[in-house]
Amino acid sequence: MQRRYDLDWVRVCAFGVLVLYHVGMYYVTWDWHVKSLHASHALEPFMVLTAPWRLSLLFLVSGAATAFMFSRIHTRPDAGGSRLRLLGTRSWTLLVPLVFGMVVVVTPQSYYEVVEQLPGGYHHGYLTFWGQYLSGYEGFCDADGCLRVPTWNHLWFVAYLWVYTVVIWLLWCLAPRPLQALGRGVEHALSGLGALVWPALLLALLRVTLSARFESTHALVDDWYNHAQYFAVFLLGFLLARADRFWDALAHLRWPALVLWLASWAGIIVYFVSYAEAEPPSALRMAMRAVWGLNQWCAIAAVLGFARHWNPGNNRALRYLVPAVFPVYILHQTIIVVAAHNLQPLGIPPLAEGPLLVAITFALAVLGYEGIRRVAWLRPLFGLKVGGVATPALPATRGNT
Repeated sequence: MQRRYDLDWVRVCAFGVLVLYHVGMYYVTWDWHVKSLHASHALEPFMVLTAPWRLSLLFLVSGAATAFMFSRIHTRPDAGGSRLRLLGTRSWTLLVPLVFGMVVVVTPQSYYEVVEQLPGGYHHGYLTFWGQYLSGYEGFCDADGCLRVPTWNHLWFVAYLWVYTVVIWLLWCLAPRPLQALGRGVEHALSGLGALVWPALLLALLRVTLSARFESTHALVDDWYNHAQYFAVFLLGFLLARADRFWDALAHLRWPALVLWLASWAGIIVYFVSYAEAEPPSALRMAMRAVWGLNQWCAIAAVLGFARHWNPGNNRALRYLVPAVFPVYILHQTIIVVAAHNLQPLGIPPLAEGPLLVAITFALAVLGYEGIRRVAWLRPLFGLKVGGVATPALPATRGNT
């Protein structure tokens, strides 16, 4: 098997886009931990350019990576014991950083959120807040409700990824033949034009039927619309990881997918602007939910299709970036929140402050990674192996192409 460098590049770039998106959250009117005094609607159309599909793409690539990781077990003589060790290793890689992140890394996000948004402000120091945070203090409340602490904030992705991995692992162990049969059926359906049509219809259906009933919470236990869409694409990536017909179809359909993605994005923006202060007709609202699902899959298909077509290879930059992704992901949002809050007194114009905030985030996150990978006891706290050279926090993505 040759390494799928195209998926490595997709994963790295997708996490890079995530950093830019979270910097953008500081400048738009949507609710977030801290807000710029100059927050406006100006960036919101560009945020919507990636909002429907960015995380779904990451779950799909993670599903494919999980399939390649699992497939290596079949070649070992002690497959049963290897399966248990695999789940244990995967749980260690994901859950240790999740717990450490909730206790240490994301706490400043909640602190500055309370400082900026609590009525009357918060006048105690960080250590006092940290003690209240760890004790589950319920008094951080405003008109919109109370802040629940401790929290995983942006690390919800790690929790969801672990749960989906466990579900797939159980299916893989207890029902391997039905899982294989499902994979063959999905591969047959998603060859040719079906690679673009059927996933788009599924995501549109999920959006139409579930999004109004289940608000996006990222709280795991009550987040059913997100589970439906994210587990669907995770399973899709797992089932089709080595289905060449599917990947080749995406490469062939990359231009139609790109056109449909941008056209549906433009339609969504026109819809939001037209009904910013008015109630849309019910039929139109349902139609635009379907358009959202179309946008979601066409963007993913375009990204994966162009990556497959270009087939970018290995180089020093990729070898550095692949293991850096997970630590940078864990650190980046806290860096954004802390830096943004502390830049406010300087009064820097947003057009200058935004790029500066992006540069600070990437620089400090990479600097943090450089320190983490050199300290043995820090490495597992950020998803890296204790010894040896840095390795990817998510499984290597390998395939037969």
